[in-house]
Amino acid sequence: MRVLFVGDVCGSVGCRYAARVLPRLRAEEKIDFTVINGENSADGNGILPHSADMLFSCGADVISGGNHTLRRKEIHTALEDNPFLLRPDNLPAEVGKGYALVDCGPVQVAVINLSGQFFMDRDKPANPFLAADALVEKAKQDGARIILVDFHAEATSEKRALGYYLDGKISALVGTHTHVATADAQILPEGTGYITDLGMTGPIHSVLGVKKDIIIDRLRNNGQQKFVLEEGPCSLSGCIFDIDHKTGKTTAVKPVFCSEDRL
Repeated sequence: MRVLFVGDVCGSVGCRYAARVLPRLRAEEKIDFTVINGENSADGNGILPHSADMLFSCGADVISGGNHTLRRKEIHTALEDNPFLLRPDNLPAEVGKGYALVDCGPVQVAVINLSGQFFMDRDKPANPFLAADALVEKAKQDGARIILVDFHAEATSEKRALGYYLDGKISALVGTHTHVATADAQILPEGTGYITDLGMTGPIHSVLGVKKDIIIDRLRNNGQQKFVLEEGPCSLSGCIFDIDHKTGKTTAVKPVFCSEDRL
């Protein structure tokens, strides 16, 4: 099975770009299953029903979330009603969940969404290692041979530690949240595919999707301007994992990067 993970989609500009490039990318790469991180797909932050619909319509089998997923109240009903729209399972929230089981015919695919703890104190996530233990066990009891994890975390050390902790227990773990793709796509010793961060889908000439002048002013002058997403040329970052559906092990890893000169 070929699994495509797509990094954090930023705002309507990122959604529009994903809608343009994902169908062709999925066809060219013969993708069987797609997970898109959509926690910032609404303008401002968070995710809204219409941005989730855009990502599902352009090819997402599952939309994973992060620390902004629950910020917009309008998405709460969808989080309850749609089993393939996730938020990190270890957040102290009463709506939604961080686990999806997808019937892909000959194989069951489980997708787990977790949040890191380091530098994420405001959201008060529970221990992701303990949450992973419980959800991986649930996936196996549910008959999933392919188990995928989106670990939405700030600290690279925490992501790598969880990757090695779950090595051999799951098919692949990807990091999200930092919006900057890392160059360490690999197969861990026991057969788990891994990358520390997928990067983002959105405006290229920005600071993590936000207008660069706003961020520079904040960092240089302690400015307090509201974050506004950048416009202009976009890129899409992600990673493809070839997974043996019999063993659940990753056999090949391929980073993905698509970009354009203009919208």
